[in-house]
Amino acid sequence: MRVVGLRLERGQKVPEHRNAIPVALIVTVGHLQFDDGSQQGEVAAGEMLLVNPGERHTYRADVDTSAYLVFAGLPGVRSRTWSLRRRD
Repeated sequence: MRVVGLRLERGQKVPEHRNAIPVALIVTVGHLQFDDGSQQGEVAAGEMLLVNPGERHTYRADVDTSAYLVFAGLPGVRSRTWSLRRRD
């Protein structure tokens, strides 16, 4: 298991991607707009979103937002490091 802190400033967006392992997104401050291609919604502070392996998804912050990503590792699956790029 791996826990990563995530902080997005207002207007920042995580590009659409997939994860090889299950991920729990737990918002602690603010809220995120979530889109998986078929459903859209908001995840607010105190709420959790579960993302299944292989599911395409993206999220963006309309306000400054903090969250934790909890990656539930599987045997034989290695995680990659990643970073957020700001778009102007």
